[in-house]
Amino acid sequence: MNIASPATAARTPGALAPSPLPPLLGVVIVNYRGAADTIECLESLLRSALPMKIVVVENGSGDDSVDRFRAWAGGTLDAAPESTDMAAFSTPPVAKPVPLIELSETAVGSGGVVAPLTLIVSETNRGFAGGNNLGLRHLLRDGQLKHFWLLNNDTVVAPDAAISLLSRMMATPRVGMCGTVVRHYWTPDRIQALNGSSYNIFTGNGRSLGGGQSATIKYSPQDVADATDFVLGASIAVSRGFLSEVGLMEEDYFLYFEEIDWAVRNRKLGSHAYETAFAHGATVFHKAGRSIGSGSAQAKRSAFADYWLARSRLRFTWRHYRWLWPLHWLICWGQILRRLLRRQGSNARAILRATFGRPF
Repeated sequence: MNIASPATAARTPGALAPSPLPPLLGVVIVNYRGAADTIECLESLLRSALPMKIVVVENGSGDDSVDRFRAWAGGTLDAAPESTDMAAFSTPPVAKPVPLIELSETAVGSGGVVAPLTLIVSETNRGFAGGNNLGLRHLLRDGQLKHFWLLNNDTVVAPDAAISLLSRMMATPRVGMCGTVVRHYWTPDRIQALNGSSYNIFTGNGRSLGGGQSATIKYSPQDVADATDFVLGASIAVSRGFLSEVGLMEEDYFLYFEEIDWAVRNRKLGSHAYETAFAHGATVFHKAGRSIGSGSAQAKRSAFADYWLARSRLRFTWRHYRWLWPLHWLICWGQILRRLLRRQGSNARAILRATFGRPF
C-alpha cells in the first residue's frame, strides 16, 4: 500500500447540530451478553448530526440485556465508559427518554413504519451473520434507506463518522461495501485497520491494512480501497443494490469469514461487481473480541474462537477455492500441533473437532 496523504485524525467529540435530511442510513448492532458495550455505542451514535434508523438485535444472550436497554432508553441507566480517553464520545448522556420499539424475531418483516430505534429480541444466538441479517431484513423494509452500516456492539464512533461514511458511499459510483478508519479503543492513537484487510488464499491469513501503526500515518485513501480484499466486520457498510444482487451474509459460517465471503461473492459478478470504498473521514474505536475471546494473539484465543476460525476457514475454502481445501485441512493440523506444544489442550481439541465437521 502506497503511503501518501492525507493524515487521519479523530474529530473532536461532542454532539453536532441536527441535519434537516430525512434518515438515509440504517445501522445494525448485534448484542450478545454485552449490554454495557452496546449502550456506550448507542450513546456515541446518537451524537451524530445525521438522522439514522438504528436496530439493536438482542442475539439470545439469556441475561438481563433487554431490561438494561429499556432502563437506558428510559433514562435510569447511563453509559459507563471503560476508558477516560473515550468518555467524551458517550457522556454526558443524550436526552431521555429515547423512544424504543421492541419486536420479536417473528415480527420482523411485518407491516408498520421502521422506527428510529428498534430492539429486535431473538430467542436464540444466530451468530454474527444471522444477527446482522435479522436487522438488515427489518431495515430493508424502509425504501428510503439506501445504505446500511453494520457496527460491532463494542465500538464507539466519532460524532461525524456516520455522515462521513454516508457521504463517501453516495459519492462512489456503484458502491457495494465501505469501511472506515478503525482504531483501538484502549490505545486510540493506534490503528486496528484502515478499511479492512488483504487476504492470502494460500495461507488463509488476513493482514489488516495499517494495523498497529500510528493514527497520524499518511496514506492514499484510494490505495487503501484498492488494497482491500474485505472490509473489517466491526465497521462495514453496504448498499441496497449490493444486498439486492449479492445477497445477505452467509449464515452458514456463524462466526468469521462472513466479510471475505461477501467480498468474493461480489467479485464473482465480474464486470457487474460493486465497488469497495473507504470512508477515510469516519473514525470508529473498537474494543475487539470481547464476547468470544477472539484476540489477535493466538496464545490468548479461546477454544471457542479457535473452533469457529478453523470451521469457517474450511467452509469458505471449500465454497470458493475448493482446489486449496486439502492445503487448509493440513494447516489446521499444524495449528493443532502448535496448540499442543503450548499446552492448550482444549484449543487443540476444538480445532480437531472443526477439521472433522463436528459441533463445538
